[in-house]
Amino acid sequence: MNAFDYVVVSIEGDYANLKRTDVESDELKLVARALLPDAIREGTRLHYQWMEYSILE
Repeated sequence: MNAFDYVVVSIEGDYANLKRTDVESDELKLVARALLPDAIREGTRLHYQWMEYSILE
């Protein structure tokens, strides 16, 4: 299974815009906040693997 790294670019209500940081890309991915850790805010770095997001420290 693939793993990806993201940064939270913005939070809009129940959704967050994520940008990949492990590859060069300007695309944003819209993700429901219910799928993300509770402690996210703009600038939070996330790791996605095995259908789960976790905060990178």
